[in-house]
Amino acid sequence: MREVTIAVVQTQPELAEVERNLIHMSDLIQKICLEEPVDLIIFPELATTGYECGMRFAELAERVPGHSVNLLARRASEFGVHILFGLPTKEKVESILYNGAVLIGPEGEAVLEYRKVHLKGEEKLAFRPGFRYIVFDAGFGTIGVLIGWDLAFPEAARSLVLDGVELLCVCANWEEPRQDEWYTFLKARAMENAAFVAAANRIGEEYSYRFFGHSAVISPYGEVLSTIDEPIEGYSIVRVDLDLVRKAREESQLLQSRQPMTYRAVVRKY
Repeated sequence: MREVTIAVVQTQPELAEVERNLIHMSDLIQKICLEEPVDLIIFPELATTGYECGMRFAELAERVPGHSVNLLARRASEFGVHILFGLPTKEKVESILYNGAVLIGPEGEAVLEYRKVHLKGEEKLAFRPGFRYIVFDAGFGTIGVLIGWDLAFPEAARSLVLDGVELLCVCANWEEPRQDEWYTFLKARAMENAAFVAAANRIGEEYSYRFFGHSAVISPYGEVLSTIDEPIEGYSIVRVDLDLVRKAREESQLLQSRQPMTYRAVVRKY
């Protein structure tokens, strides 16, 4: 058995208050790790800033590694845990911003940086889209990261799975009234790829949006293993066996039965 303990966290970031949000995240990490040893903690999309920062993202965005990564890295190292969280990131050129996510390893180093590929609505005014999906061997298993609306695109999850991913991690700001859509996509990405999906969605209200949480962990068979059903701050901890991925794939033959030559239309732009 390859067991891994995952905590999905749903928070209500204070808009543009990076320091307060980081302190709160740090406190939650300590609380989780003192309650039960965990291997991976997942926070929502843009957890350090909130969603509707508009042009302020230019001043809030950070290089990786930077202040937010360095602060949370101390917690990761202290408790020997992987920490995944969303934040606005930037290139050396100050005007190039991304809706990003960083995975910090248990030794306190940034081991993965992902940039959201599928931008939605006004995100396109602040950020550039990412251009690749990243796979990381975390020791306990192989993981990949999606952010928010990436979840709606089956090609994104399948690309990660074809590169070996067993656990799809989702950092999200999914808004009301799209709860049914959220669960449908989570279950579909898990079942069609015979992979675990662990998703952290934020709560709270900003100028134009209300976010509903419902963070969850889904099995390769589409079973909801853990969820936070209420729009409240909190976390859910679940232990899973990643060997179940191989079992599900052998039973379903989903990946082995693909016919890539018939899918050429999928990669056409229009």
